[in-house]
Amino acid sequence: MSQPLYIFDLDETLIGADSAILWHQFLVTKGIITDPGFLEEDQRLMALYSAGELDMPEYLNFSIAPLAQLPKEEVDRLVDECVEKHIMPTVFPQALQLLTQLKQDNITTVLISATVSFIVKKVAKQLGIPHAMGIDLLVENGCYSANIMGVPSYREGKVTRLESWLAEQSESFTDTYFYTDSINDLPLCLFSQYPHVVNPCPQLSRYAETQHWPKLTWSPLTENH
Repeated sequence: MSQPLYIFDLDETLIGADSAILWHQFLVTKGIITDPGFLEEDQRLMALYSAGELDMPEYLNFSIAPLAQLPKEEVDRLVDECVEKHIMPTVFPQALQLLTQLKQDNITTVLISATVSFIVKKVAKQLGIPHAMGIDLLVENGCYSANIMGVPSYREGKVTRLESWLAEQSESFTDTYFYTDSINDLPLCLFSQYPHVVNPCPQLSRYAETQHWPKLTWSPLTENH
């Protein structure tokens, strides 16, 4: 019996932030990143990502360099703290509402992100999303390296990773719903039967209009002062 499948991007889609940027800011506060120009370079690289022009291996070499001497277990502990204190508070209420409804209806959900998997999987667990894919990194000498394991879940790689995952499932999924904000996810939008754009970037917004895809505006919680 076939059933629907809901697929979500993470950054600027389920959360009103970029989890990798939050992670880097967290590492600065912890004194693990000490280069005063690191966050500025991070912003430059993220601008390239937003434009669909990021060189992912170059970015990973930059991003993972501060962790080169940290044991994997220490990094994982830091990720737990960062996710709980800094990433989860940025989750859109509309995203939580949708995920809660899907869980109640026993509909399968997948999180697939171009962020490294040691962050993506922790966020997915907190959100109650049972299946999560990020960029998998090789562990070398007990530490995370910048070397990618398998196909990176970035641009067309998201489709490849999803197809591999689908081939491993015993269930059959006919209708696929995909939620994203980024032009980098256009290949997965075109692969899905029902793409939805959430607070889309200008490039994706223009394309979505030509296809008449649903456009959603999700907002963070506003605090009452």
